[in-house]
Amino acid sequence: MLVSQLIGFPRHLSQHVGGFVLTHSPLSEIVPIANAAMKDRTMVEWDKDDLDALNILKVDVLSLGMLTCIRKSFDLLRDHYGQERTLATVPRDDGPTYAMIQRADTIGVFQIESRAQMSMLPRLRPKNFYDLVIEIAIVRPGPIQGDMVHPYLRRRNEEEDVDYPSEALRAVLQKTLGVPLFQEQAMKIAIVAAGFSPEKADRLRRAMASFRRTGTIDQFREDFINGMLANNYEPDFAERCFNQMKGFSDYGFPESHSASFALLAYASSWLKCHYPDVFACALLNSQPMGFYSASSIVRDFRDHGGETRPVDINRSDWDHMLEPASRPGAIRHALRLGLRQVDGIREAAALKIMATRGAGFASVRDLYFRSGIDMFSLRRLAEADAFRSLGLDRRAALWEVRGLSGHQGVRAAAEELPLFASSGSATETPLQAEESVALPDLLAGEQVVEDYGTLGLSLKAHPVSFVRRLLDRRRVLKTRTLAETPADRFVRVSGLVLVRQRPGTASGVIFMTLEDETGIANVIVWPRVFQRFRRIVFGARMVTVEGILQKESDVIHVVARRLIDTTPDLMAAMSDQGGETRDEKAATAQNLWRHPRDVRVLPKGRNFH
Repeated sequence: MLVSQLIGFPRHLSQHVGGFVLTHSPLSEIVPIANAAMKDRTMVEWDKDDLDALNILKVDVLSLGMLTCIRKSFDLLRDHYGQERTLATVPRDDGPTYAMIQRADTIGVFQIESRAQMSMLPRLRPKNFYDLVIEIAIVRPGPIQGDMVHPYLRRRNEEEDVDYPSEALRAVLQKTLGVPLFQEQAMKIAIVAAGFSPEKADRLRRAMASFRRTGTIDQFREDFINGMLANNYEPDFAERCFNQMKGFSDYGFPESHSASFALLAYASSWLKCHYPDVFACALLNSQPMGFYSASSIVRDFRDHGGETRPVDINRSDWDHMLEPASRPGAIRHALRLGLRQVDGIREAAALKIMATRGAGFASVRDLYFRSGIDMFSLRRLAEADAFRSLGLDRRAALWEVRGLSGHQGVRAAAEELPLFASSGSATETPLQAEESVALPDLLAGEQVVEDYGTLGLSLKAHPVSFVRRLLDRRRVLKTRTLAETPADRFVRVSGLVLVRQRPGTASGVIFMTLEDETGIANVIVWPRVFQRFRRIVFGARMVTVEGILQKESDVIHVVARRLIDTTPDLMAAMSDQGGETRDEKAATAQNLWRHPRDVRVLPKGRNFH
């Protein structure tokens, strides 16, 4: 494409990019632009290889959600802390930030939040910005396929000597301890060691970039190895260098690219470290993005001591907001969940609520008539338990909403039964008060189920907490106790499935992340185990894993031997009405498990490859 990520740009896009004039008229008048699948997004139809053949300039403009998150963070920092910050003024070489990164406390931050990156951070232990550049580049298919990761770590940890076959290569590889990690280094090796001209080295770079599709890199093999032999390099070293270049063709990073990403990784880490309230709020307002759901982001914020407050019609705006904390300490602000978190609520309805709220709504009826929102939105707010400030739980609020829709002559009836609507204004018609009704309280587990169904998270309790007594009887450990448990022990852990990853470089290995009420656990599922428990790995909402606990450089994994679908137990515990026999509870579990409406409210887990 001419502009690989033009999505989101208006059709009257300026011809100026970074201060340089690219064209004499808008791009929309020069290149064919098509509507993308996402609303209000466009894309260029020209193929980048065709442009290359025609010698037409190609510019890549990357649209990164983290840039939005950081901008919103800086806005919140200004409004709530009185600090004006930009990417250029974020303090450099901040010790607490790097300490946080080294212990892989990086949920939500840019690039280093993935399970693979979080496993690498305690091993590489970045101490400065260039370490972060290397960290981002090294956890890529290219370095992994090229066998560059372990040699670099051994040399960094002084377990292996750093040697350079020549002074010319020392100048190229000294920053990365003799191991080529970046595409620029591969090109320089071809020039200084194999005698390639800069033009030929650039063709090699292009071959590396397109190897998967065309496989042209082997055309350079003979010239590369013969060139290195002619310059007195050992044959095995020449062979290893070329194989590493082939590894780069499977998504290796340019150094400049990695440095740009490292800047955003550091800035987001600094925000999370020093202003977790600001970062969590901005991150939620920038969703969807990253590996983690809103539920995981909120849980992580609370685990760090943050206070989170529910969605409420009298206090929530469309976006998530910061409010003074009840007990200000290290975290000065509480996080108020926004109306955007309610599934099914449109921003237009939220704006009506915000515009007419004033000092607050006095009742469901007051909200309905003053704001003019539709009956569907009102029901969703009731189902999301957003009327607590009126003294109404979700069941009582929903009862009042149903009462509104049953009266003729009011706006609700005018919407639903237009033939019988009053000709006068709905707001002028008095509404007869409903008789008070004693509604049975929802059980705690039912409240959490409803929270997940409408909000995708719950502040009342973690789902796994409802089955903890059963897990204790089965000797299932809480995830936070894994750090204190000796390595190489047989353990059981259980939790909701947050993430499943099957990287192309992992030879079929599945990496799972489980979450219970105390934290997360990382699980490794080898291919033969995966084949036995495939349905559970991909289908279960909650899983119990039996396996061996492994620890290395503060990295903790459970290597799975057996997986058990614990979803029926969870649903039975959350919906336990009391007084049931064991057989009745088992039947309830089976019925709940089979009924998609009850199970689907729990997170399915995100899949990445």
